[in-house]
Amino acid sequence: MKILFIGGVKSGKSRLAETAILKHAGNVKPYYLATNECFDDEMSTRVSAHKQQRQSAFETIEEPVKLLKTLQSCKRPVLVECVTMWLNNMMYHDISEQLILAELKAVMELPIDLVLVHNEVGSGVISDNVLARQFVDLSGKASQLMARNCEQVYFCSAGLALRMN
Repeated sequence: MKILFIGGVKSGKSRLAETAILKHAGNVKPYYLATNECFDDEMSTRVSAHKQQRQSAFETIEEPVKLLKTLQSCKRPVLVECVTMWLNNMMYHDISEQLILAELKAVMELPIDLVLVHNEVGSGVISDNVLARQFVDLSGKASQLMARNCEQVYFCSAGLALRMN
């Protein structure tokens, strides 16, 4: 089973995704694949809050770039938190859009249970910054690819999830 939780910042998508994978995993301890790279104190504070929120319910793996390779070794359900940061990391490391989307497609074809968290970044104005426009375009393509390959897709806002499919 593959489930996507998509929404804006502080929409509740992470908490909803954690609840979903814990319910789906049953008595098995799922993996929590953290894709974040901490570059400043504010981001470190956010990561600490997420770690405290999930406590010992997950086995945490931290991998900011090698998503496919990491997931290939996982034999239990995995929560990927979050695809948006992974996309950011891949762009930061100058990986082409074509290779990023090919890797994400391969991830979606893996025979493992996945719950994916992704930020909705395409609902705002069109940026005057080329890099920001490239990121929004890539994010939109990634969300469409994931949604096509998930049995359940939820849009999150105000801590609530609306099933979209």
